[in-house]
Amino acid sequence: MHVSLDLSLPREVDSVPAVRRLLRCALAVFKVDRDAGDDLELALTEACANVVRHATGANSIVIRLDVAEDRCAIDVSDNGAGFDATAVEDPSTDGEHGRGLFLIKALSENVRMQSTPRRGSLIHFEKAFAAAR
Repeated sequence: MHVSLDLSLPREVDSVPAVRRLLRCALAVFKVDRDAGDDLELALTEACANVVRHATGANSIVIRLDVAEDRCAIDVSDNGAGFDATAVEDPSTDGEHGRGLFLIKALSENVRMQSTPRRGSLIHFEKAFAAAR
């Protein structure tokens, strides 16, 4: 069994906690370890927050959650202006911003980013976990 959710939410701050709660509920169905769930929630929060902050011209956040008992895959995309994924640098230690992609990479696996000028961006990430018994 697995749970798949396809969501299109407004590109606004209030959409972030809503999608985080949906992920938490999907993970609860499979009794996913809380630490793994926390990692995924934070990674999802950062991905959605990046769309809210940086996806110039986008009107929505499109999220796909695919949760099974042994893994979770997440896609977050937008139809904004796009960005140069190769130019993203590691965050500095003296600022409060710029850690989103770094955190997503640290907390998840198989991270892939794709961005096309004037067509938007997509970030995909996964996390494997031991099946709850």
